[in-house]
Amino acid sequence: MTQQGVRWTADQVLALAPDAASRKAGCKLGAAGPWSEAGSSDEGTVWGLCKGSGSKPYQTVVDIADAAGPAYKCSCPSRKFPCKHALGLLLLWAADDAAVPPGQAPEWAEEWAAGRRRRAEKKAGEVSGAPSGSADPEAARRRAERRAERVTSGAVELEQRLADLLRGGLATAEQSGYGLWEETAARMVDAQAQGLAGRVRELGAIPSTGAGWPVRLLEECALLHLLGQGWLRRGRLPDGLAATVRSRMGLPASADGPPLRDRWLVLAQYDTTDPRLTTRRIWLHGADSHRTVLLLSYGAAGRAPEPALPVGLALEAEVSAYPGSGQPRVALGEQFAPPAPAAIRPPGMTTSQAAARYGDALRDDPWLESVPVTLDRVVPAPDGDSWQLADADEDAALPLTPAARSRPGLWRLVALSGGAPVRVFGEYGHQGFTPLTAWPEGPGDAVALC
Repeated sequence: MTQQGVRWTADQVLALAPDAASRKAGCKLGAAGPWSEAGSSDEGTVWGLCKGSGSKPYQTVVDIADAAGPAYKCSCPSRKFPCKHALGLLLLWAADDAAVPPGQAPEWAEEWAAGRRRRAEKKAGEVSGAPSGSADPEAARRRAERRAERVTSGAVELEQRLADLLRGGLATAEQSGYGLWEETAARMVDAQAQGLAGRVRELGAIPSTGAGWPVRLLEECALLHLLGQGWLRRGRLPDGLAATVRSRMGLPASADGPPLRDRWLVLAQYDTTDPRLTTRRIWLHGADSHRTVLLLSYGAAGRAPEPALPVGLALEAEVSAYPGSGQPRVALGEQFAPPAPAAIRPPGMTTSQAAARYGDALRDDPWLESVPVTLDRVVPAPDGDSWQLADADEDAALPLTPAARSRPGLWRLVALSGGAPVRVFGEYGHQGFTPLTAWPEGPGDAVALC
C-alpha cells in the first residue's frame, strides 16, 4: 500500500465512513474540483487542500501506511473521524493517479506524519522495555478473588429472581414492565457481572413483542440460568468451557494463545453503538491457516474505535487467541506490512454445512449468538414477507435475520447477484443469516454489505 501503484477501491474507502451522511458528503468531494496541491508519498502519506466556505482551504492529510489502519488530520471543525474531507481525498486518490500525483509532502503534512512516526517508535520502545506481568501479582490475585466473590453473590441473587419469576408465572413479566428488568440489571452491575446485566436487559425487551413471546422469554431464561449455574460450578468444568463462562459473565481476560502469523484478509468491518460505547467488529480470514478470527475494539460514544480496516485489504500479521472453547476473538500482534488490497477469497460452504457448523459450535458455547460462515453459490430470494439465501446446488436455504432485511446492504446483494449465484460472508445463528460481504461468482472485488 505504500507503493504508488497500489490503490484502494471506492468501496474500501467508503467503508471507513462513520455514518451514511459522511459517506454521501465524502462522495461529493471525491472529484478534483475542490482540491488543490494534492499529492502522495512513498511513505504512505496523502495530502491536499480542500476549498470550503471560508477564505482558507482545509488542510487534509491521511496516513494510509499505518498497519492499524489509516489515520487522519484535517483543519476543518468536524468531530467525525474520518471527516468528509478525508473521505473525499481518499476517493480522489483511489480513482485518479493524475489528481494525486507522487511528490514531496508540504511542511504541514510532513510535520504531522513525522510526529506520528516518532510517537509510534516511542510506543514500540516502551512496549519492548516493559516488565512482564503485574507489578504486584499478589495484589492482583486478591482483587480477582474479591471480584469473583461479588460475581458469585450476583449469580445467586439472579437465580433467586428467576425462580420467583417462574413461580409467579411468565405473565407477571408483562405486567411488571421494563423497570423490573432494569433494576435487576443494575444489581448485576453492582456485582461486577456485566455479562449477566446485558442478558437481563435483553430479557426485558421480550415481553409483549408479538405472538410466542412467552416461549422466547422462557428460552432466554433457561440460557441465563445455565450461565449462572456454569459460574457457580465453574471449578467442575473443562478449562475451555470454564474460560467461556468467565468471558460470558463479563470478566476480563488477556489474549494468551500462541502467536499465529498469516496473511489476513479483511472480510468485514462494522460498528454497533449505544449511548456510552461504540463497538467495532472486524472479521479476518487467514490465507494459509484458513481460520476466521474476530478483532474487537471499543471507542467512547461519538468516537470511532481503532483499527479501521476496509473490506478487501489484507495484512501480514500475528494474532493471539483469547481463552475459551471455540472463541474466535483474537488480539492483533506484530504487523509485518501495512494493509494492501488483495484478491484472496475465503472458501465457501453450503447452507446445510453452515447450519451444522452453528450446531457444533453450540456444544462449546451454548450462549453463542452466531458463527462466521462463508456461503458459496447462494442466491438471494424473497420468501413471502421475508428473504432467504437459497443454495444453488441443493434444496436448502437460510433465512435472513430481521435486521438484515431492513438494511440497504440487502439490495446491494440482490443487485450484485442479479439472480445468479454469489459467495457471501456473514454471521449465522438462531435468528438467521446476516450478510456482511459478497463476491460475484466470476472475477470482481468484494462488496461490503454492512
